[in-house]
Amino acid sequence: MPNPRSTTRATRSTGAVTLQRVAEHAGVSIATASRVLHGGTRTVGEELRRKVEDAARDLGYVSNAPAQALARSSTSVVGLVVHDIADPYFAAIAAGAMRAAKRHRLMVMIAATFGDPELEVEYVRSLRAQRARAVLLAGSGVADPDLTARLAAELDAFRADGGRVSCIGERGVEPYVPLDHAGGAERAATELWQLGHRRIGVVAGPEGLVTVRRRLAGIRAAWSRLGGELPDRRVVFADFTRSGGREAALGLFAAEPGVTAVLALNDVMAAGVLAAVQDDLGRSVPEEVSVVGFDDVPFAVDLRPSLTTVRLPLEEAGERAVQLIADGASPARQAPLGVALVVRGSTGPAAG
Repeated sequence: MPNPRSTTRATRSTGAVTLQRVAEHAGVSIATASRVLHGGTRTVGEELRRKVEDAARDLGYVSNAPAQALARSSTSVVGLVVHDIADPYFAAIAAGAMRAAKRHRLMVMIAATFGDPELEVEYVRSLRAQRARAVLLAGSGVADPDLTARLAAELDAFRADGGRVSCIGERGVEPYVPLDHAGGAERAATELWQLGHRRIGVVAGPEGLVTVRRRLAGIRAAWSRLGGELPDRRVVFADFTRSGGREAALGLFAAEPGVTAVLALNDVMAAGVLAAVQDDLGRSVPEEVSVVGFDDVPFAVDLRPSLTTVRLPLEEAGERAVQLIADGASPARQAPLGVALVVRGSTGPAAG
């Protein structure tokens, strides 16, 4: 009686056996098959490893070293994935990344997701197909385990082909440049408390963004430590845009007219808050309402009044992220880049 395994091998090894066929036969992703057969940065469980190895043996898969070497050759392109290049936050990161890329003779190609996290996965896949040297993720992650897992699989496949990855902010991607979102927000909230504000409101970005959650957590931590109260009705979620900030502020004051200070979770939204308070509601800043932003983008000083805001070293973050790519090694965990509260004309003591 013929050996069933031998029969399977003889039957299925006709023609070139691809990694994709092995993955399908084993019932795993291409990234997982690649990690087992070609090596990778993530550990594969014993059961999955056995399935892949059995599938490769059954199909007669032979790793083609020269072909792999060719596949792992890459261009000088670094793919920078951002949410919106028109946002000064990402423009500052891009400026720093391009400055570092120039030193290392790399070219930065920018891809904007426009807030669609599915596009982030697609861009990584596309950059892998184009043999980009590296991927740099600059946008906030989303609180979606399925999407996070699919992105991780694409990044693993990208690395398996010889690409490099870095990230700005903690997203479960190594290596990354840490930013202290919570600490900066806590510092801003503490400043408002010291100015006598007890009824503050928060104009936040999209609720599902990890960055928004960390900044909001910092505010709540400060308010809890100081003995204040921040009920959910005084936190309004909206788009990370000027119009989003304006509409959110109007909704906040319609529900809570006694609010004496507003903390916006980025400077673009803060510009909208200033417009809503001064132009739509006819209230003075900072005499009646104080406003604080976050990021300290270039136009913050030119607003009227100039904006008190949390300064993040965004250009430095972009530079450091590209340097991690250029270095190639997996460095030790880095300390977060420093944040600072820049006090300008939009904040003052709580009225009466």
